[in-house]
Amino acid sequence: MAGKGAKATAAKSAEKEKGKKAPVSRSSRAGSQEKPAPNKDVYQLFAEKVRDNKQLESRWAIMQETRVEYFRGKDFTIFMRNHPEVREILGPDKDLEVEDIVNTLLSKNLVIRCDRVWKTVRPGKKKLSSWPAHLEIHREQVFTENDGFFAWMFLKRRTLWQTILSFVWPLFALAVCLFPVYPYQCKIVVLYSCAGALLFIVSILLLRAAIFGMLWVLLGKRVWFFPNINAEETTFRELVRFWPEKDEGERPKWTSRLFYATVAVLVILLLRHHAPDEAARARYEVLIFEIAYNTISILS
Repeated sequence: MAGKGAKATAAKSAEKEKGKKAPVSRSSRAGSQEKPAPNKDVYQLFAEKVRDNKQLESRWAIMQETRVEYFRGKDFTIFMRNHPEVREILGPDKDLEVEDIVNTLLSKNLVIRCDRVWKTVRPGKKKLSSWPAHLEIHREQVFTENDGFFAWMFLKRRTLWQTILSFVWPLFALAVCLFPVYPYQCKIVVLYSCAGALLFIVSILLLRAAIFGMLWVLLGKRVWFFPNINAEETTFRELVRFWPEKDEGERPKWTSRLFYATVAVLVILLLRHHAPDEAARARYEVLIFEIAYNTISILS
């Protein structure tokens, strides 16, 4: 009986030794837990790099009620010729022709070929606009340098400024909703600030129209200082641009210029004749102040 018990004890100890696992190294354990990271498409990286580069000229336009950023085919060819270091992102495809690279971007839906909506010269213009403000999808999705426009089809990476604005806008909306409970002094500040901003916009538009009218009548040139702030395709960078673009319209006739100059002089004389005197202007100022005070009282 004692021999049988010793044999059973020895068998159990042998099974325990067999059941022990070999020590697993930390590196092999970490390797088993880590999953291989998915490789990002090199053409996606290439498209993001090119879009972020300021050397490639691009503009904004409206395509099917959507605001898109686009570039021209000839500008892309010049950009690739002047910046060969960008090709290094493509790896094995870095030696491809520009046409093949753009066709690959088209096949991957990173860009889309567009065409101008108005394909004929408008009245008063000498030629088609170099950067049309309205685009449509082209039927042939292949690269071309001759009047070829290509719009980016992926979302641009958010900048720090855009991230900050995404947090500020909800706070601004909340502040607007809480306007009725503002103190009286704050309401006065908000009211006059909004009135000042509106007056500034109207003044810019009137100054812009006055400069255009004088230069058109005197020199026959169409010069618009500051872009049209009411246009949907205008960006903030274009709004702060002061110097106008090149005039692409044909020179107006001297008879038309003389007619509009006569009309402008008559309108100015008519307004001067019916201009209010000092007493009337004082009454208007009191009336405007009363309207503002009543508006604030109603909002309170």
